[in-house]
Amino acid sequence: MTTPFKVRLLVLLSLLVIVPSAFSQAAADTSRDKTRQRLGALLQRLGPDMSVNFQPSQNSPFIFTGLMKEGLTNSDSLEIVITVTDKDTIGFRIFPHYKGGYINIDKARNPSQLLRKLVQLNHTTFLFWGADKTGDVFTGYTFTLESGFPDEAIKIVLNSIKNSDQFVGEMRPSIDGSSAP
Repeated sequence: MTTPFKVRLLVLLSLLVIVPSAFSQAAADTSRDKTRQRLGALLQRLGPDMSVNFQPSQNSPFIFTGLMKEGLTNSDSLEIVITVTDKDTIGFRIFPHYKGGYINIDKARNPSQLLRKLVQLNHTTFLFWGADKTGDVFTGYTFTLESGFPDEAIKIVLNSIKNSDQFVGEMRPSIDGSSAP
């Protein structure tokens, strides 16, 4: 083989590897954008029934945020963050606001008791509980989109968010030492 032929062969093989990945990325971006649009429309339709105004985040068009304030007895509000990921999932993270701020493990009166409560809640509640990298406590749910867009399942999760307020009440002894309701 001559050197120019080897160079052409190398370029051709490189194109065979690069071009399909570029097209698959474009298809993934289109799919993610369609999911974002469909989720946005669903949130605009369901939000008023929950007294929540969902808006696209200023940081990313693939994140929607809303604040639930009505009908809560233990939380000041529930901050709802919904993300359309690039991995064909929709993630819900709901951050309870308690006494003017987030519930934070490092600021809790009894962090180990709070962590124990979160683990126990994971066993007994519909939404899972966790903490982000800063220690702020949240409840959440993650959908995979393998079987299509889950309209009805998203409605169920949205309707379940308000129930998280009662569990914040159960965490109060760990957070600030006050008694649970």
